[in-house]
Amino acid sequence: MQTKSMTWWPVVWPVVRAVVLVAVTVTGGAAGGGAYAADDAWQPFNPFAEFDKKRAAMADATAQQPASQDRPLLRPMAAPGMSEGDRAGSAVPNTGSPVPGPSRSETAVMQDAIPPPVERGELTPVMSTDGSGLPFELWSGLDIAAVETLISTLEIPPRSPALHNLWTRLITSDATPPTGSAASTAFAALRLEALYRSGLASLAAAEIAKQPAATDALLASLAARNAFAAGSSANGCAIAQRAATLKGAMPKRIKSQAILISGYCAALANDTASAGLAAELAREEGEAASPGLEALDALSIGAKAQFSVLKQISLLDYRLAERAGGLAEKNVLEKAEPALLVALANDPSTAPALRLGAAEAAARLNALAPGGLADVYRALAGAETTDTLLAGVAAHGASRRAGLFKAADAEKTPIKKTRLIRVFLDDSKQADLLFQGLQMVAPIAAALNPQPEIGWFAETAAEIGLASGQYDLTRRWVAVASPSSAAAAPERGASSLAHWLALADIADPNFQPRGESLTALESLAATGRFTPDALHRLATVLDALAYNVPIPLWDAASRTPQPASGYLPETGVLSQLQDAAKKKEFGRTVLLAMKALGPNGAQGAHMIALGDSIRALKRAGLEADARRLGLEALLATWPRTATN
Repeated sequence: MQTKSMTWWPVVWPVVRAVVLVAVTVTGGAAGGGAYAADDAWQPFNPFAEFDKKRAAMADATAQQPASQDRPLLRPMAAPGMSEGDRAGSAVPNTGSPVPGPSRSETAVMQDAIPPPVERGELTPVMSTDGSGLPFELWSGLDIAAVETLISTLEIPPRSPALHNLWTRLITSDATPPTGSAASTAFAALRLEALYRSGLASLAAAEIAKQPAATDALLASLAARNAFAAGSSANGCAIAQRAATLKGAMPKRIKSQAILISGYCAALANDTASAGLAAELAREEGEAASPGLEALDALSIGAKAQFSVLKQISLLDYRLAERAGGLAEKNVLEKAEPALLVALANDPSTAPALRLGAAEAAARLNALAPGGLADVYRALAGAETTDTLLAGVAAHGASRRAGLFKAADAEKTPIKKTRLIRVFLDDSKQADLLFQGLQMVAPIAAALNPQPEIGWFAETAAEIGLASGQYDLTRRWVAVASPSSAAAAPERGASSLAHWLALADIADPNFQPRGESLTALESLAATGRFTPDALHRLATVLDALAYNVPIPLWDAASRTPQPASGYLPETGVLSQLQDAAKKKEFGRTVLLAMKALGPNGAQGAHMIALGDSIRALKRAGLEADARRLGLEALLATWPRTATN
């Protein structure tokens, strides 16, 4: 590995060292009271930080040992059958001559044999058997009220694909709930609400199926709403009718939604009087003005509704508005909640343009999986030929992306298939769907065999492998990259794709040995291939994952100021995150990481929040998720060749 000459360091270091020692002397008494202990402080631009830390620890250990002549000897152990009086007095019979105790060397051996106390954070957690990859004591350190409070502060579904995957596993895990009772109504309702808000009606339906027959009004009302989200109005009305006969406290918001559901069912039965009554009851419960209320008012008098402009359109709003004239398609796509977007995308009766738009909008929010978007593309793609699609003279926008994807899937010729994939990804990037697009084409790319005539595709294939978690695909294409890569960029040579192996090293939780591929990044940093922001993000991710970062990378990053942009949570969140990770409070760690990274995930987070979130997930035992988060933070700005 290249090591940059640092001729200035011996001159500057004594001065810096003296300043640091003075600062430690002055502030040492207060160091333990901050949010971060000194050992946990992040020192990204001090290549000797780890060495100094270990040397200080050795010095402290030496200072704390008593002088050899003052070291106490262990008392002789009491023999079996010794009386209480013997224990209180001499442990050995008095023979008139001194009884030698153990030697100092023997004492040291005995003391070393005593194991140190084991802290909770050092124990290997018992893993759940539900396939989530999360521990059984998932909600340790939290009660239901605390979980609800944390979730209420989050923007869900998470915009980060890595966090969304972790969030989904968290909220659907069969691990012991916070209350310790698997039949907890409050926790079941909380999970159903969280899944609905995330647009995951199918997963919510699976959770509902695990519950016994609903005898609680709250759970029954949530089940009815989920039935509507899944596209079954008849089933939703039947559940809602049963819920009306049950008892149980409900939050105002859920209660008003239950009333709107009853109004919708009345509208389906052409019961205009009951529809109008439902609107009045919902207002009494505090329901704000909404298209749903306006639709019920119009239906009660047989008029066409006039809808006002609102911040968000719920699934119930849309269904009620359908009965009263319908909403403008543009307003629906801009203001629909995730559950509505997914419902429209999965409904074959939705108008094709609206369905395509809803599917892409849901995919951007991670509410619709890449596979779901692929299914919609296949169902709605036009009949354009490959040449027409590549020329871009026919369909545009979502229709063209659907056609490109379907054509790439069906194409048999490797040259045309790779061109279709590349054009599809370029179009997806413009639509803010690149990460989803990379995952969608992964099965198509995996079926290709690297050949000289498609050697230019190697970098695209490497990127597809990373985004889809198929790291062997990345390594295979980089390893067999065509010599044409060197011909296209002779100044970088045939090894110009080696930096993608470094990204695979960062992302792959099972790869060993670590760090050997980082040397490929040194020349890129030295020649300015990384932007200052990308370079600092790279340093942040590597440091958080405990890599030995090459000095040239630190040096290049230190020459530019650390970016101050990006989402930074309110004071206290990062300290709470560190505390939760240290205590192995897994659920709390995940929720606080989501809160720390903010609404735009790893790419939009401040450097400090990004580093602390990755470090916390890794410390809590969720290293695979920490590495995926690091990949997301770097992939969008990773250096690419001109041919990609």
